[in-house]
Amino acid sequence: MGKYIIGRKLGMTQVFGDKGIVIPVTVVEAGPCVITQIKEKDKDGYVAVQIAFENIRKNLVNKPMAGVFKKANTTPKRILKEFRVEDASNLKVGDTITCETFAVGDVVDCTSKTKGRGFTGVIKRWNQQRVGSMSHGTGPIHRSVGSMSAHTEPSRVFKNKHMAGQYGVEQVTIQNLTVVKIDAAKNCLFIKGGIPGPDGALVSVKTAVKTQKVKKAGAK
Repeated sequence: MGKYIIGRKLGMTQVFGDKGIVIPVTVVEAGPCVITQIKEKDKDGYVAVQIAFENIRKNLVNKPMAGVFKKANTTPKRILKEFRVEDASNLKVGDTITCETFAVGDVVDCTSKTKGRGFTGVIKRWNQQRVGSMSHGTGPIHRSVGSMSAHTEPSRVFKNKHMAGQYGVEQVTIQNLTVVKIDAAKNCLFIKGGIPGPDGALVSVKTAVKTQKVKKAGAK
């Protein structure tokens, strides 16, 4: 059965490996999370586990949600998220999931939302090049969209044309990251590499769906 947890991104730092190699890591305050609901194949059509994270005041939840938390024997939570599992027979409502669920060396997928960058042009949003020479007299066209479409045929702008617009706040999953260190006292996971989003962003960590298989040097 896969491992899963919800947390908050605290930022990036570095740790030293066994041979003194510097490893860049993202620190995630993961859990503790409480199982609030278990979806069953016969009743719901699929098998999943719903977990809750981050305490909030009682007056911030409505009566139906208050009943969910009461059934799980836990305080009201801010975040609820489902994770699909193959088998949930050994789980029960009210169980607590901590960062100690994971182990050093586990390969995980991390999902979060990227930083919001507001309304941006095509250069920042789509990595397009500047238009025209940068010398004097060429006019204010250097960061423009450029040609939009042909005049006579098709006489319209095709869908999905790269243009200026809102950029960021998109859900992104980074796959095959490695858990380097676990701090159970502070509920922190140290995960090798970068995770999308600003500091404080919500992060979902789960067992990697696929792992990279790199052939050894010289292997056929």
